[in-house]
Amino acid sequence: MNLKRQLLLVSLLALLLPWAGCEFIRETESALRSGQQQMLAGTARALANSMAQYVEEYPQKVVSRRASEQLYLHELARAPRIDGYVDDWQLSSSSLKTLHGMDGPIRVAIASYGTAIYLYVEVSDRNVVYATAQTMILDDGPRYADRVSLVSSNPPYLEEQFLFAAEAPGQIVSYKQDNYGFAPAAAITAHWQDVPGGYRVEARIPANLLGIHLGIVVSNTADESQRTTRISNYSGKTPAAVARPLEELRVIAETLVQPGMRIIVTDASGWRIAMAGKLSAPTTDRSFGAVWSRRVYDLLVEAGKDAASAEPDPSGRERQPYVSAALNGREMASWFRSEESGRAIVAVATPIIFNDEILGSLALQQGTDAILSLTNEGLVRLINLTLVATLLVAGTLLGYASWLSRRIRHLSVAARGALENETLHSALPSALAADEIGDLSRSFSHVLRQLGDYNAYLRSLASKLSHELRTPLAIVTSSLENLEHESLNESSTVYTARAREGADRLRHILSAMAEASRVEELMEHAEPESFDLSAVLQSTVAAYRDVYTERAFDFDCTLENAATTGSPELLIQMLDKLVDNAVDFSTAGDTIRIGLADDDGAMLLTVINPGPPLPERMRTQLFDSMVSMRSGENTRHLGLGLYVAKLIAEGHGGTIAADNIEGGVVFKIRLPGQDSR
Repeated sequence: MNLKRQLLLVSLLALLLPWAGCEFIRETESALRSGQQQMLAGTARALANSMAQYVEEYPQKVVSRRASEQLYLHELARAPRIDGYVDDWQLSSSSLKTLHGMDGPIRVAIASYGTAIYLYVEVSDRNVVYATAQTMILDDGPRYADRVSLVSSNPPYLEEQFLFAAEAPGQIVSYKQDNYGFAPAAAITAHWQDVPGGYRVEARIPANLLGIHLGIVVSNTADESQRTTRISNYSGKTPAAVARPLEELRVIAETLVQPGMRIIVTDASGWRIAMAGKLSAPTTDRSFGAVWSRRVYDLLVEAGKDAASAEPDPSGRERQPYVSAALNGREMASWFRSEESGRAIVAVATPIIFNDEILGSLALQQGTDAILSLTNEGLVRLINLTLVATLLVAGTLLGYASWLSRRIRHLSVAARGALENETLHSALPSALAADEIGDLSRSFSHVLRQLGDYNAYLRSLASKLSHELRTPLAIVTSSLENLEHESLNESSTVYTARAREGADRLRHILSAMAEASRVEELMEHAEPESFDLSAVLQSTVAAYRDVYTERAFDFDCTLENAATTGSPELLIQMLDKLVDNAVDFSTAGDTIRIGLADDDGAMLLTVINPGPPLPERMRTQLFDSMVSMRSGENTRHLGLGLYVAKLIAEGHGGTIAADNIEGGVVFKIRLPGQDSR
């Protein structure tokens, strides 16, 4: 990771400031909400004590196992049209009670408007069987026909039934059971509507005809010869009492509720029997800043349940955990939030108790717009300030990092260039600076000076050794020659032969060391001449085929004009070194390819041989003096061959490089053409 990125990451520490501020905002919001919950809890207890004084208004407690059988009497805003459709009831689909029928669900709803009770039943039935004229009016109603019955009673009085069956879809005649059987009920309006997979029944019934206990019975007949199956919403002999809103309790609740609050009163089974008050309208600011700050706020503060869950249950039975806790005698608070609108609601439910008996529960709800406004404004100011501060710090550090990294990069480039130059320049950027980079630059300069001195010593080492060792070697060689003319025993002859072989190897090494010095001198004093490099290479490659008979040589020239200026003898010597290297690292039967091609106006000479790849560590020092990759018997090589090739290539104004290819190694010598000199 470069210095710029490191400093940029360090600048991110400035985000600790907004994080600390957000933690403060979160704690503030939590404390304000906790205070509001405590205030609501105290208010709810006081309201519950007031509502408990009207004990005679609460419905009788229903046994818990039958509470689920109760129907809820919804209140309609206007009278619906009796046409078999429930759309104009303005109730959500979850307001309908669902029963499990033979062919699918049966959905039921009852509602009131004015002095009438409205009934809606939606039945899933794959085979609708209509009543016939002969079976319509009987003592016990139409037999072997699909029908809906509304059972009504006012205990301890007898039950009454209102029966709805049809001979055909459309307006139907309803029947009321009396002591003599079923008789048409002219006061009831009903409609039978066929739909795919079943039918619907909608009816309007005068409220004075019905009791306080209502139940639904759906009779499903497969055909006229099979028994009818009865499905109802109750399991006992009589239906349970209808749960309904109580006007008396609603009026009382309206006198107690405060502005911006909502009261929901339930009976002991959780059915909503009164509701009063209205929550304050949520914030409607849709500007980008408001929406953005609300999104950030929602991510930071404590998450709550969806605000829609705080609305009265469409089914009429409140089953929120905090309401259930109140019905069990425990006070409980809950917290709701809407991510879309930003609306937040705090709700507290407390039991309504009279003489140690739980009559129901009272849920008190209030919006937290004041809290949201306070904390949201603080959050916006905090985010704006910290964002500016963070950007300023990050920008300053980024600029400083760019300036610092540019100085270091210039120093790195200068050091790399000095290493690539033969003279090892020691003057580096920032050498006069008084900071750490200046110290680093001066240290690099000192290292480069020492490296230059050492490099100069290595360059002269070969010629010095060659000069100093030649005379002692001549003495050793002449002494060995004289010994060979003396009469020696067998062991002495063996040792003399070994000494002579070692002297020959030493002479070969001295010759190689002297060759590098001679090449440098020849490059300085050689007279350049113009010649055709392609012709020189063709004759040289032909000679290689005669010398290295175990190798195949392939020469490919794509240049029409290969004229250049220089020393053909030295270029052939350079090629000898490369070919000798290629032969050493290839095996018998391999093909060594030599090519000459154009390279942007220059001539590119390539030597390709199969063999092992170049080690990565050798890439930068392959053409240095006394560097060799040979092993085994070739350890007598000092690694001067490629060094000599480099001297000749650079002496002709060119460059030399080596690279790995698939299955071998390629050496590339780039020489200037005659026109580019």
